[in-house]
Amino acid sequence: MHPAFMGWWAGARRRHGCGTSASCGHDGMHTQGFGGDGDPGGGTFGVRRPLRFLAYRLDLDDKQVAELARILSDLKTERAQGAVDERRTVSGFADALAGESFDAAKVAAIASDRVRIAERLRDAVVRALERIHAMLDKEQREKLAYLIRTGTLTI
Repeated sequence: MHPAFMGWWAGARRRHGCGTSASCGHDGMHTQGFGGDGDPGGGTFGVRRPLRFLAYRLDLDDKQVAELARILSDLKTERAQGAVDERRTVSGFADALAGESFDAAKVAAIASDRVRIAERLRDAVVRALERIHAMLDKEQREKLAYLIRTGTLTI
């Protein structure tokens, strides 16, 4: 199924009273939900949506889809951890400002943590790109490069 069709399909299911993770009663078709938290594919841009998009656009085989799913999952986990660490640094900055006296050493340590977080995310993206490059053939790499270059896909 073409990725652009998924939103229409989910809306049609909702209009006809079908759930996203249960069977659909009006035509006897049993389907599994494909989004998280009751989300039928729209909303959060997790791992499934870019995986479907890339599998379709790059014409990936099953082995490549499985490997790409692992790569995207690892990258998503690293980005989520980076977001948690970023919120912790913001909280640390706020605590430093709320105190009676300004602790420059504490703020410098928090700022260096922020740099470390960015470096860790940079390294995760480099590893992901390296793994993706290794699993794709020349034509697929060219298509992926075009998607990134045109802004259709961001990494």
